[in-house]
Parts: sequence; structure tokens; C-alpha cells
Amino acid sequence: MKKQNTHLFSIMLVCIMASTLFSCSKDASVNSPGSNNQAPTAAPPPVYTLVWQDEFDGTSLNTSKWSYENGNLGVNNEKQYYQTANVAVSGGKLLITARKQTVGGQPYTSGRINTNGKFSTKYGRIEASIKLPAVQGTWPAFWMLGSNIGDPNVGWPKCGEIDIMEQTNTSNTVLGTIHWFNTAYSYYGGNTTTNGVTNFHVYAIEWDASSIRWYVDGVLFHTANILNNINGTEEFHNNFFILLNMAVGGNLPGNTINDAALPCTMEVDYVRVYSITQSGGSAPIGSTITIRGNNNSFVSGENGTQAMTCNRATAQAWEQFTVVDAGGGKVALRSQNKYMSSENGTQAITCSRATIGDWEKFDWISNSDGTFSLRGNNGMYVSSENGAQAMTCTRPTIQGWEKFTY
Repeated sequence: MKKQNTHLFSIMLVCIMASTLFSCSKDASVNSPGSNNQAPTAAPPPVYTLVWQDEFDGTSLNTSKWSYENGNLGVNNEKQYYQTANVAVSGGKLLITARKQTVGGQPYTSGRINTNGKFSTKYGRIEASIKLPAVQGTWPAFWMLGSNIGDPNVGWPKCGEIDIMEQTNTSNTVLGTIHWFNTAYSYYGGNTTTNGVTNFHVYAIEWDASSIRWYVDGVLFHTANILNNINGTEEFHNNFFILLNMAVGGNLPGNTINDAALPCTMEVDYVRVYSITQSGGSAPIGSTITIRGNNNSFVSGENGTQAMTCNRATAQAWEQFTVVDAGGGKVALRSQNKYMSSENGTQAITCSRATIGDWEKFDWISNSDGTFSLRGNNGMYVSSENGAQAMTCTRPTIQGWEKFTY
């Protein structure tokens, strides 16, 4: 689903003309982040921590978690008027119902809710169990928008959009797509066929600093590479909020609508958000990266001539590191053909080793806030020391100085 009318109508019209069903597909975009760039290898089994949920166990929508969107939003040539009355909670489920009903000059009504200003997340697993009506002319969606969409200097598509699940008409095909701005509007999407969308299925993405991955019932069907903002995908390293809605008509499903099948309902059993903690394989193996501490300065290997620091305002050759697979789920960091060493925590970290030994091996820890940490073979964490002194590998826990971004 889309937010901004002025750009979207012409964009979606082009998409429709280019394809008989859904041109925003795996091969559709010349700006696709995955078309010429293999996404990073999947991580070892991750640890999931539930951070937000709605099980819809009450008798009405929990407005501490969700807000209604009402009115004719004027997007995508859709035919519905959104209203609170079309959203209900009953029997442990969220019910969004489309009706043949004229309100506000629109010939249909339906419901749309979002978590904007109440919950947002950067990275994690976002999933929902959903049963769809599969009625001609309907367009149900479970999706996300960048939380900065309201900024007049941002808007859509510069805020970014992640469509976790879209489905149209009577099709058993579901779509997963990202939309963003890279000198111009860009999109990248994939699809899969489910075993009957009128049954409950779990639709999910898993999203980290390297990629966004789409799943139905735990089966991966699409991946987009966002590592190092490839193809201008910096939007997807910000916070996003969640939306659920069912449009009637519009550019994607078309405007042939089966009035006899209305009213019809999209049912949501739950929405859950998890943080994902990983180690080892979640590292961008083979990539050359720059590493920034929470003091906003870059880590420097100091060309191997002195202890490493985290105090550079800009990144040049000494501030570039190649992430190397050190085996056993470990990584090594190489700069200027020398490897970073924890020095077993007995002295400040250096980047002076010619080969990889135990002290040059680290666990790459992906933190739930999108940062990462490095743990040496002494079981201690690397600290930036806030840039005030040489870096060490002596910290027993992860706090601010032990978190980095790349």
C-alpha cells in the first residue's frame, strides 16, 4: 500500500502497463538492490526476543498501540472510504471489513490502522497471522512506512516502505516489496504462491543491517540486499511503523469489484515483533567496511604502528576493514593487510598481526538496536573507550562504548 498520491498514481500506472499482473517483481527494477548484488549469507540460528505484540484478545482495538486512519486518502485510485466502524476486535482477532457502502463520495468503505507515534522499530522480525478474503477487487496489506514520513523534507518514497504482505483479488499469490528513493522512485519485489490465502498464514520479514528477507509460514521467498546502503537504500536503516488495511479497487487489483461478495473481512490473529540477536554468520563476510563508535567517530587500525583508536572524524584507508571468515562462526578484521588482535585483553588492541591466531578471532554480535559488538576469544567485548584512549578488549558486558555501526 502507498501513502503519497502525487507520485504513486503515475508510478503504479507505469508498473501496470509494464506487466500483466505485478511489474514490481523480482526482475522489475533497474535499481533493484538484489538484482546485481548477492545478499549476505544467512546467519546461524538466531535468538528471538519478543519486544511488541498485539494478540487482539479484547473487545475493541487497543488504541494505546494503534490509531485509526479515516477518510478518503486519495491514493492509488482506490474506491474505499476508511472509517473506524469497519475495524473490530472479536474472538481474539482483528477484523477489517470492506463493505458496499457510499460514504464521503466513495462507493465502498473499509478500515486502516497504524502504529505511528506509538510503536516503531529498526530491524527485527515483524510477523502476523492473517486470513484473507480473496474477493475480486480487494487489496489487503500488512506493511510498514518510515517513521519520518511526516517530515516535509522527506515524505514518500524517501521515507521508505516495506510491504510484508500484499494480495489482490482471488489470487493465491502474495507479494513482498520495498519502495525507496534513489535519485528517483525505486522498488524491488518478489512473490510466492500460498496454499490458499483464505486460510491463516504467518507472513513475516526478518530485517537487519544487511538485508530484508520475506517469509510465508517460515519459508523464505524473497531477499533484498541493503548492506552499506547499496543503491541508495539508506531509508531501510531507520525506524518504521506498522500498518494493516484492506483497500477496495485501485491500481494494483484493478476496479472490477465483486459487489455480491461484500461485505468481506480480513482477519488478523496477532501481530508480533521480535529483536534478533545473532553471532558469527550475521557479519558481512567479504565486505570492506568502516566502523563507527557511539561517539560518532571512526575506528582506525593506525596502520599497525600503534594501538587502535576510535577518534577519526572521517574514514580513509586506515579506517577501512575487510571482514574475513575466520572459521567456526568467528570473524577477523583486516586493515592494510594486517589483522586486528584483542591482545587477549592484556593490553590495548592492535592491528598488526600478519596471520589469524586465536587472539585475532572475534564473535560478531548483532544487537537488537541495529548495532553490533565484537567479543574476543577471552570472552570480553571490544570497547571504543569513547575515543578518549586506545581501544581495549576487556569489557564483560555490552554497553554504549561496546556498540558499533558500519
